[in-house]
Amino acid sequence: MEDLVAAGTQFMREVNAAAILRRLRTESNMSVSALAKAVGLSRQAVTRSLNALVEEGLVEFGSLDRDSTRAGRPAQLVRFRAEAGYVLGLSISPQDLRVAVADLAGTVAATDVVQLGAGVGGAEAVEALLVTAGRTLASAGVAAGDVWFASVGTPGIVDPEAGIVKLIPSMPGLAGDILVRRLKDVLSCPIYLDNDVKLATQGERWRGTERREDSLVMVHWGERVGAGIVLNGELYRGASNDAGDVGFLDLFCDDQGGQGDQGTGPTAVPAPRHPHGLGPFEQRVGGEEIVRLAVAAAERDDDTAFRARIDAAGERGFDAVLDAVAAGTPAALAAIDVVARRFAKGVSVIRAILNPRLVVIGGPMARCGDPLLAAVRGHLSGEPLDQPALEVSALQDDAVVHGALRHSLDEIERTKFGLHR
Repeated sequence: MEDLVAAGTQFMREVNAAAILRRLRTESNMSVSALAKAVGLSRQAVTRSLNALVEEGLVEFGSLDRDSTRAGRPAQLVRFRAEAGYVLGLSISPQDLRVAVADLAGTVAATDVVQLGAGVGGAEAVEALLVTAGRTLASAGVAAGDVWFASVGTPGIVDPEAGIVKLIPSMPGLAGDILVRRLKDVLSCPIYLDNDVKLATQGERWRGTERREDSLVMVHWGERVGAGIVLNGELYRGASNDAGDVGFLDLFCDDQGGQGDQGTGPTAVPAPRHPHGLGPFEQRVGGEEIVRLAVAAAERDDDTAFRARIDAAGERGFDAVLDAVAAGTPAALAAIDVVARRFAKGVSVIRAILNPRLVVIGGPMARCGDPLLAAVRGHLSGEPLDQPALEVSALQDDAVVHGALRHSLDEIERTKFGLHR
């Protein structure tokens, strides 16, 4: 009987401490009395929990509140020590590496971005990620031992429980456990691995103008295309954690470049299946196709200056086209209109099956902003079903690292703070 009472007492203390931490993390500091009132506990219960949290280094008592207008003894102030630990968010893709470090309140202390050259192998990219992570921590003044949790996003099909990449056509050298294994060599904290679009969806909901919709689809659109799905407020992963792999939709079996497609006509030879690991939808709307369409439009318009910029950009031709869209270059806008028509077909499929409240376009294509939204909306206007709201990501290419930070904080809240979001 005594064991049951002790267990119950311990559980009650944990519940009280969780409630206190939840409240303190939303304030710069609070008085003990105000905290007790806010969480609905006695001052004595709050004080006991605070003393325990002080011993854990999560809370500290500050100076007396001498600015208070109330009569009597000045109130004792207390605050959450966000600097007690840090979390690390990492993203790896064929184009770049991104790293961010944040404190326990989610305040970002430092970030870094490194562009990758064409043909950088998996092992080489991982080593570059480790160097970037070390440099980012150093710039924030954070030791590796002060990192409590790290999360990393990568393209492909990922098994988060096993910490392995099962399939990654764009960076085959990352298949297996190389990412987690090498990160464990330099970090002593738990490390979580997930698909980049899944993490980007979490990041967008957290940082993207506080999007809390309980029904949304976040589409990462760039060289490749994938989607994160939120249903009833929860990220939907599917049976094998690859729900939302819309790049492999095949919607254009009869669309080989007819009128309006700027292709070579209905008798064109079909594109090879999955070149470079690209799915059928990615072949029709992804970065390679956008560059091809832009070059064709530039030649048709006799825009030699734009064509020269694309050629000079080399492997960064996609970026050159996106910059031209922002500048209002007609040939670039024409290419975007073609892929917007194709992309609208994908949105209509998503709408028919999931009926989300919102579709957010993220990744490199988010840089196109209003011209892209106007084009997609225009091509959706003839659909028989009401279409979801359509927006571009507020975070663009940074959504993955912010999602990685959010996941790391969620895990700390769950395992260390007893907070359940």
